[in-house]
Amino acid sequence: MEYRSLGDTGVEVSNLCLGTMMFGGVNNADHDDCVRIIHAALDAGINFVDTADVYSAGESEEIVGKALRGRRDDVILATKFQGAMGDDRNRRGASRRWIVAEVENSLRRLGTDHIDLYQLHRPNPGTNIEETLSALTDLVHQGKVLYVGHSAFQASQLVEAQWTARERLLVRPVCEQLSYSLLVRSPEVDVLPTALRHRMSVICYSPLAGGWLSGKWRKDAAAPTPSAGRGANGMFRQRYDHDDPANAGKLEAADALASLADEQGLTLVELAIAFVVNHPAVTSAIIGPRTMEQLTTQLPAADIHLSADVLDRIDAIVTPGTTANPFDSAYVNPALDAAARRR
Repeated sequence: MEYRSLGDTGVEVSNLCLGTMMFGGVNNADHDDCVRIIHAALDAGINFVDTADVYSAGESEEIVGKALRGRRDDVILATKFQGAMGDDRNRRGASRRWIVAEVENSLRRLGTDHIDLYQLHRPNPGTNIEETLSALTDLVHQGKVLYVGHSAFQASQLVEAQWTARERLLVRPVCEQLSYSLLVRSPEVDVLPTALRHRMSVICYSPLAGGWLSGKWRKDAAAPTPSAGRGANGMFRQRYDHDDPANAGKLEAADALASLADEQGLTLVELAIAFVVNHPAVTSAIIGPRTMEQLTTQLPAADIHLSADVLDRIDAIVTPGTTANPFDSAYVNPALDAAARRR
């Protein structure tokens, strides 16, 4: 396991971060099993754990809180806010009103008196970023939050947040969390170099592209059935629609990448995660196992370094800066989406 600085804070985090979206609810409802997985990750050297209030409606945070009893001081604990936590229209978003209320809920569920990294889960165009950063600054001054970050920001939004923090003397975001993988390479165009220029960490989620790089998606095999939250009626159904031409392109690429991994004596899982953590702008890749077996297959990637030749061969399979299915990027420019609909 390698350890890298979280932005320019001096705090050292592992190059693999344990994501906990798959803990609780329809994914893994066995709390004891989830706790065992978390403990195994910590024992393997991971010291960075990421969750969010919306994961299984707060259940994931509760599971993480159970797992960290007696081990909290050894872990950099990250969570997120912004998603809907009820039917009321104000129990969501990035307003001061919601932030000061929801941080208390997360602290209670996590069983801790402070959150190391508190992140805005998605951009909120209708809320002034100064409103959000001002509330987060107060939480830092109160000691309830140590550092702040955001997720799914475009490069212009990232710069706006940095400028606002500097000009208004507010807490500066130290990291951006985004979707990046062998099949989602659009962040290479602008977001990754912008984050690097501002000395921000990049924390990458979905390095296995939602399971497309698990090794199970091959041209000569039956397509696997996505988990309950990702299936035909799940929130991520567009990722797995077999009739979508964009997903057909993902299958072609996944199959070719799996063959390359075989040639290198690696699994596709190892190649995929190693590709992400080998990028100079990336601090940590979030692995999100649902089972202990998935965790053990992902851990070796932390110590794999890819040669220039392998990286060149990857580029020949997936063009740098491209994403086959824009839905996988978590953000689609509304203007481009409208243009696509007109076509």
